[in-house]
Amino acid sequence: MERLRSFSIKPRRVVVTISFSLLFCFLFSFWVLNINPLGSTEAHLQYIGGLKSIKGRAFAPPSSNLSGDATEVPVLEEAHMVEVANLSGEALDSRREVEDAILVDGYVINDGDSTRGAVNPVFGEKDAILNDYFPGRANTSSEENLHSVEVKRIGDLTGAHRLKSSDVSREGLDSSIEGANNAFDGERLKNEKFEEQNLNSPAISSTTFEQITDSVAEKKESEVANHCDIYDGNWVLDETYPLYASKSCPFIDEGFSCEANGRVDAKYMKWRWQPHHCSIPRFNPVKMLEMIKGKRLVFVGDSINRNQWESMMCLLQGAISDPTRVREARGRKITKERGNYKFKFLDYNCSVEYYVTHFLAHESKARIGQRRVKTLRIDTIDKSSSRWRGADMLVFNTAHWWSHQKTKAGVNYYQEGDQVHSHLDVSIAFQKALKTWASWVEQHVNPRRTQVFFRSSAPSHFSGGEWNSGGHCRESTQPLNDTSGRQVTEKNLILEEVVKQMKTPVTILNITNLSGLRIDGHPSIYGRNPGKGPPSSIQDCSHWCLPGVPDTWNELLYSYLIARKHNHFL
Repeated sequence: MERLRSFSIKPRRVVVTISFSLLFCFLFSFWVLNINPLGSTEAHLQYIGGLKSIKGRAFAPPSSNLSGDATEVPVLEEAHMVEVANLSGEALDSRREVEDAILVDGYVINDGDSTRGAVNPVFGEKDAILNDYFPGRANTSSEENLHSVEVKRIGDLTGAHRLKSSDVSREGLDSSIEGANNAFDGERLKNEKFEEQNLNSPAISSTTFEQITDSVAEKKESEVANHCDIYDGNWVLDETYPLYASKSCPFIDEGFSCEANGRVDAKYMKWRWQPHHCSIPRFNPVKMLEMIKGKRLVFVGDSINRNQWESMMCLLQGAISDPTRVREARGRKITKERGNYKFKFLDYNCSVEYYVTHFLAHESKARIGQRRVKTLRIDTIDKSSSRWRGADMLVFNTAHWWSHQKTKAGVNYYQEGDQVHSHLDVSIAFQKALKTWASWVEQHVNPRRTQVFFRSSAPSHFSGGEWNSGGHCRESTQPLNDTSGRQVTEKNLILEEVVKQMKTPVTILNITNLSGLRIDGHPSIYGRNPGKGPPSSIQDCSHWCLPGVPDTWNELLYSYLIARKHNHFL
């Protein structure tokens, strides 16, 4: 009887055992669900899909609306919609695949711009820009905290929804969701506070952000141009040109102001030089003025160089709202007569100057027999050279006057010391004059301060004669097709040889061939205001209309200065 009694089952004991078992199962299930075993997976997915949006929000200027904000909503909405039928291994695996697709699709679909693609290369580049310029910010725990807030936010919400698949009581479900929502609200407040602190930082204002991206864009342009021949290209019609209006520029003298002189076809102003394998940066007058701030930009040469100098003045004045802030140091007006000009940009404490010299060498006089004749002292630098000293950027040229009859003939014209050569070949005289110039540069230019440029010869386009014998170019309104078969001119070959022998670095602006295509760019009969008398019988097929070809020469100069700024020498 005793043994039978020991194995008897009492109803009261059974009830207690079952109750404790149910309680244990309930608590264990609740603990398992709160651990949220999918959290690590979602954290990984959110890191892949949302890192750029997190960084974009943290460093964006206050007024910007970056695509990261648009990404956040669909990810959260899709996370809400996913429900799990059970917690078996098979169900967990299938849910991970669904969530993976949801998160990735949510990022790509809401990107908004199909050109950016799933990996968002534009955002990736700006992230790299910010990391380069704000290295401290890129590695701070603040960014990691912001990311963890986003991960926890999604984890808490989806974890709360998983409770719907369990067998817990309604009361337990409500309390769990309430706790998750409270945690979410707390993290949201931290996130908003963190964003407010970062977005209000003056170091990452909208202006600074634009300056950073522009600077990196400049750097990339200079790197690209460093690896291609910017003179190998063609002219393309660009309706965004010209870079300034001729009527708005007070620095164009009458001889180059073709539009004011009656030229009605405007296409000559709309051609842009496009290298075949890269691009040169569009001229930005503000950036140019910033580069020459507190400095002297000096053009030295003949009237073709004055053509380029006037172009530079017109390009730069577009950045000056008050024209009275640009003044000629001695109050001179630009005319065709021989003259030197020094214009000061007061807001930038810089000057853009032009000094005329036809040959770089000194034009003089000497006695031959009973007569005093004009000579060219090819062993002596031009007398205006003292004004070139101390310049920060020097742009030289000479070529135009070397084709005139007297210089070509070389009879009793070229002088060295007290000797006037009875005859000297013009090529030899040109080489001697360039060596005299090179010697002056070596003696008076500090290469650590001054950048030296030499613009190659600009071609003329006379047909049917020379400038004084009926030559013309009036009928030309389109650029030529190509420069195939064009040979390097003898003057340019001599220039290259002289520059190679110099210790001071000199950059040659090789504009000869690209300008040779622009037979349409000369003043022709529009080099004189028709209101000042009958048109001249002499057409100008040597100089250039403004706006026009010299603007491209200055864009090339601008690209070199940008490259030097970023230590990428072209």
